[in-house]
Amino acid sequence: MNFEDAYQELKEIRDKGGRESERVIELWNACMRDLSYKLGDEIWIIYEQVFIAALDSAETVIAYECFDALEAKFKGSSRVKRLYAMLLEYQELYDDAKRIYEGLHKEDPTNVLTIKRSIAMLKAQGKPIEAIRELNKYLEKFMSDYEAWGELCNLYLAECDYKKAAFCMEELILSNPHNHLYHQIYAEIKYTEGGIENLEIARSYFAEACKLNEKNMRALLGLHLTSLNLAQNNKVSKELKKECQRSVAWATETIAKLYESVTVDIDSVSEVGSQITNLIDRLEITSGTID
Repeated sequence: MNFEDAYQELKEIRDKGGRESERVIELWNACMRDLSYKLGDEIWIIYEQVFIAALDSAETVIAYECFDALEAKFKGSSRVKRLYAMLLEYQELYDDAKRIYEGLHKEDPTNVLTIKRSIAMLKAQGKPIEAIRELNKYLEKFMSDYEAWGELCNLYLAECDYKKAAFCMEELILSNPHNHLYHQIYAEIKYTEGGIENLEIARSYFAEACKLNEKNMRALLGLHLTSLNLAQNNKVSKELKKECQRSVAWATETIAKLYESVTVDIDSVSEVGSQITNLIDRLEITSGTID
């Protein structure tokens, strides 16, 4: 890869908001380091990008190389202080890193990156309850940070607090009602909670996820399972049971078609579809007392 291609790829990774740390290090070693003089002032943002990627990849030498260059250029700046705190985190010197973050927060209480790093450090230390508390405080001030809502949801799920995790997903669905993954995850949380009411909610959100993306296999399987459970429950109305049976049939057919569509060997297409349908059909709809 030539210099221009490597430069463009690094820029694309930054623009997407991704990290792709191993690839960043690969590009840096391949051609960017030796030709960095071509970048002019843009070298500094690339130094920062490579520094973070180096910490992710445990490339200590590269991390110090980039940090030393940034510190020499911007000594005393809040951005360099934050990077230094990240370096301390990497060395597991959490108390020292915490002092730096606290100082930066006093200087600028609206510095989102500093607050997020403090929360990430608590998570890295295995302190989920403290991380949850600080993340809730953060969201009181920055309610539109939907990435933070997603992280809070994950923390609640790790603690098996499904009701609060569901609330976080509700916020995400409101932010982007056309994201099929949000509907799918919310449905999975409600399914995990259990009970007829939650199963009905889960079924409706699995159905919405399928409507938004008919190739979402997890949503299709979720729709099948929730519909099947409801159809087997004696406490469910006849009308809903019939609707659930139709959903089971549709999900089964759609799953079989998806498997057929990705089968490379044309001779085995119909056989695979038949096998999938038979496997799913073994989950017969019978009367039951599932709560």
